[in-house]
Amino acid sequence: MRRILTLCALVAAFSALALAENFNGRLIDSSCYDLQKNVKACDPTASTAMFAIDVSGKVYKLDDAGNAKAVEAVKNRSDRSADPAKPAKSEVMAKVTGTKDGNNTIKVEAIEVQ
Repeated sequence: MRRILTLCALVAAFSALALAENFNGRLIDSSCYDLQKNVKACDPTASTAMFAIDVSGKVYKLDDAGNAKAVEAVKNRSDRSADPAKPAKSEVMAKVTGTKDGNNTIKVEAIEVQ
């Protein structure tokens, strides 16, 4: 019985990973985008707390866990500007792995800033 439960748990875990999608695009400040609706004007800074990703013109917001991961990824960027409060000199590209949660939110499993 214990083997069957362990097997079922493993199958469930791998099924969840199989449903994950990759979203490649431009990482943006979600709060700025909500106000301005302009992706080019909303580069994230070190003080950005809410993120979204623009994938071929479609903007997806990140969930709370994804926002926390994005904060760390942006702070640890090797090419960020000398003043962390200012936007980076170029757009921030990212690869987000996760699943869609609703129409425009991604439940983030992993994020990689490029």
